[in-house]
Amino acid sequence: MELLIIYETVEGQTRKVVDAVEQQIRAEGHGVRLFNASDRLASIYFEGVDKVILAAPVHERRHPQGFEVLVSASREELQALQTMIISVSLKAAFSDGLEEAQEYLNEMEMRTRFKPNRELLLAGAVRASSYGYFESQIVQNVLLDGREVDLVDGVREFTDWDKLRAEISGFLSMKPTGAT
Repeated sequence: MELLIIYETVEGQTRKVVDAVEQQIRAEGHGVRLFNASDRLASIYFEGVDKVILAAPVHERRHPQGFEVLVSASREELQALQTMIISVSLKAAFSDGLEEAQEYLNEMEMRTRFKPNRELLLAGAVRASSYGYFESQIVQNVLLDGREVDLVDGVREFTDWDKLRAEISGFLSMKPTGAT
């Protein structure tokens, strides 16, 4: 089986997620190609692809605009395949933030008019050392909602790697569209 991972990253956690997914797919004996949606000059090809995984972070309540444009422009090709989206957000790290994390994904689906076969709300990371004052205040007072978190070298990763592996295994076990 051949998979295509379409992704965009902002601070690097989504790329880390994509790398883990790519390793898992290869370890399970499948082929995989990566497409970075932020490369606006690259052409995307769906030939020979059985399934697609889409992965993008949420910043300022939405996924990257270029990622959404690519999804919308590729809607017809994506609808013909088995698809999964991984929406990476800090809100997904906390049970009281899951509803809001789902709203981010729902809004993207409304804007792109594309609904994947599977969805995964996955917690991201805090990289405080890369934030300016304004960003650090937003992270602390809005995203973390005042929660105190321990940072190691300015980073706190909330990603549930076991959940990610299980969800990818489930997606890989789904029969490709048109399979009998």
